[in-house]
Amino acid sequence: MTTTTLAVLVPLLPFLGAVAGLLLGRTAPGFVRPLAILPTLASLVLAAVVAVRQGGDQAINAATELTPTGSVPIELALYIDGFAALVAVLVGVVATCVQIYSTGYLREDPRYPSYAALVSLFTSAMLLVVYSGDLMVLLVGWEIMGICSYFLVGHYWETPEARAASIKAFLVTKLGDVPFLIGLFALATDAGSFRITKVLDTVANGGLENPTLIALLLLAGVAGKSAQFPLHTWLPDAMAGPTPVSALIHAATMVAAGVYFVARLLPVFEASQAAMIVLAAMAAVTMIGSGLAALAQDDIKRVLAYSTIGQLGYMTGALAVADRGAAVFHLLSHGAFKALLFLAAGVIIHAAGTNSLAAMSRMGHLRDRVPDAFWTMTVALLALAAIPPFSGFFSKESVLGAAEQVATGHTEHAPGATGWLVLVSGLLTALLTAAYAMRLWLLAFRGRGAEAPDHGRQPLTMTVVLWVLAVPSLAVGGLAYRVLPDWFDGRDLTPTLTTSVLGTGVALVGGIVTYAAWRHTTAVAARAQLGAVAAHPEGDAAQVEAEAMAGHEPVNRHVAAAPDPADPSRLLLGPLYRHAAVGFHVDAVYSALFVRPVQAGASLVRFLDREVVDTYVRGAGALPRWLGIAVRRAQTGNVQTYVSALLAGTVVLAVAAVLVATGA
Repeated sequence: MTTTTLAVLVPLLPFLGAVAGLLLGRTAPGFVRPLAILPTLASLVLAAVVAVRQGGDQAINAATELTPTGSVPIELALYIDGFAALVAVLVGVVATCVQIYSTGYLREDPRYPSYAALVSLFTSAMLLVVYSGDLMVLLVGWEIMGICSYFLVGHYWETPEARAASIKAFLVTKLGDVPFLIGLFALATDAGSFRITKVLDTVANGGLENPTLIALLLLAGVAGKSAQFPLHTWLPDAMAGPTPVSALIHAATMVAAGVYFVARLLPVFEASQAAMIVLAAMAAVTMIGSGLAALAQDDIKRVLAYSTIGQLGYMTGALAVADRGAAVFHLLSHGAFKALLFLAAGVIIHAAGTNSLAAMSRMGHLRDRVPDAFWTMTVALLALAAIPPFSGFFSKESVLGAAEQVATGHTEHAPGATGWLVLVSGLLTALLTAAYAMRLWLLAFRGRGAEAPDHGRQPLTMTVVLWVLAVPSLAVGGLAYRVLPDWFDGRDLTPTLTTSVLGTGVALVGGIVTYAAWRHTTAVAARAQLGAVAAHPEGDAAQVEAEAMAGHEPVNRHVAAAPDPADPSRLLLGPLYRHAAVGFHVDAVYSALFVRPVQAGASLVRFLDREVVDTYVRGAGALPRWLGIAVRRAQTGNVQTYVSALLAGTVVLAVAAVLVATGA
């Protein structure tokens, strides 16, 4: 087969698997799992073949007109460069792992057939976005992902949290999609085509009339899809969905689409310095705000959600300094370790048997009960914290190195202010990232919360996937920064000495300070327990203190901690804690600025409709009704009454006639 044919099959196979899964879900349930896994796995293999054939060389470019429009044509086009080839492989790897993992995680879920089909459709839509060479076809995949996220986040629709989260995810992303669509039309109007290659040619020739306006309109859609400030609030709430869905959304689909879109059309944004500064400011606020919020969360999945927002901020920061190679490098690296983090969290939740124990302060004795999750999550957290030699170190340092080059004036691809903004905020975020990663590890695996019921060993399909994803999280970075420049723009991705020392240094400081704070709070909790021992002397005081300092469940069962009082986040954040815990009140601001005014307007319209419009309608109907009642009462059916009325009328008419004649 030709490379073009193989590329067409990559998004097509998961789509066909989704259709077949929906059709056979009820009639032939035995085919559901094979139809979930095999098409996605085949798509991964074909994506890898396409990547090998493309090899980072000249882009694969093919197109056929989809339909005559009479103006700007819409074409079914492929445009596969090194970025697209590698991102498609990432999507295939994560989607295949999620499908295999889900067979164990949701093995008793009655709605698994529809879930698996939606995951396949989600995968197909993201692959369409990655391979598409036409902006309108890309938009189709973009919107299908939005619909799939609505259904998947709301999978547990019986719970009010899942219903609210699915609606919020849909509405917030659609809020960004409206200006995004306008921006696409404006871009195509200036270029005379929706083809990405023609759009880029137009930009290179200076053909955009309003580059700043177009770039800002497109950024609104990117902010919604990739959960960047100020349209990021839907992502933490989306944790109400199944954990494998979270892994898929956070690692390879949905939120990755916005970053990939900017990387694909980066020259459009480079045409406006104002847009690049806005992109850098958005990245800086997103990184720092999400890092602080993650440090104050108790739910393990919400910590990871805010972590995703922050890591996407690194990617948008790299794009703000015009280095899409560093952005996509971090996208690839992050996809591996973030999928691993979520799936390992799913093992922890599955071991406890309920989502309610996703609260880290209530976890206890998990290191020995879920050793696979412990070791693989440790690897992923080290990669997240950018500790060498784990993969996150190399990709994050490529972002910081690119920012340093712009800040120090060694490259003029972006304004110098964006370089300083991304560099400083990136270093501060590295400190916060290591802090919340250390806190998560301590509370989840050395926690002193109440022990959850033991539900036995996890299914093999779940634990094997963890070790598969641990390999790229551990080893891919050291090789990737040497190989990827040939696939990207040729820019060097080697970590620089300055940012490597600074980045690793602040990460170590963040981890050490968090550990010290945890030890301090543990000691305080231990002293509080000693006071309780006096009331329950069956517990030995020295042993209680030793156990508490070691992070174990206290010997004295009467003072067992639930939740764990040794959470260092309050000590670390101080007065910021209560604000960070609620995401710095962004939802409250939206409620005051948008939700309440809309509700007030709706109440006013309802009042006018009921009390004004309905009053006139009721009045218009009342007069004929009253006349009808009067006429009906006149119809008594009594002949004597009719004769009497006839005679009375005759008399009245005769009198009237006499009066008229006399007057005449």
